[in-house]
Amino acid sequence: MDRIIYRETHSSRAVMATIAAVVVVALAAYGLLEAAVHAIGQPAWLIEPQVAAQRIVALPAGISPLLLGVIGAVLAMLGLVFFLHGVLPGHRARHVLARGRGGAGPAVVVDDEVIASSLARRARLAANVTPEQVMVVVSQRQVQVNVRPTSGVPVHGDRVRDAVKAELGDMGLEPAPEVRINVAPSGVIGA
Repeated sequence: MDRIIYRETHSSRAVMATIAAVVVVALAAYGLLEAAVHAIGQPAWLIEPQVAAQRIVALPAGISPLLLGVIGAVLAMLGLVFFLHGVLPGHRARHVLARGRGGAGPAVVVDDEVIASSLARRARLAANVTPEQVMVVVSQRQVQVNVRPTSGVPVHGDRVRDAVKAELGDMGLEPAPEVRINVAPSGVIGA
């Protein structure tokens, strides 16, 4: 069951691995094609393999420094994207609800948007504002609740925090995110 929960809450690296494999296979197939064309004495499609090897060995001669810098920056960025995608954990926007004592019971995986909707409703009722005046953002470790009060009607941040924490306690999210409340200094006219 833990393996299934992990697969539902973490993103797969298969897409990036497939992209890398396709690029490597395409480059190898092109190199093999150019070598085969050269072996039977036909002209190269793009560049002769020996000419390509000589140009690579002779770098940076014959290429402007600006172009060489741009090529290096693009390759470095691609390498960084692949490296970070392979090293970082890759969490999906999902949480697991508590499964009971000892991990027994059904596993329930909930999207963060559903959690945010529920928390926004609870915060709206605690702050006594309309739905448009509350915005909730749920991340892996934090819940950010933004409330815009109605002009002239104060909103008590502690009451909203307690209501949101109570809702989170009822949900039993694993891992339990930290709650932050932000009450806007300016209010909304006429609610």
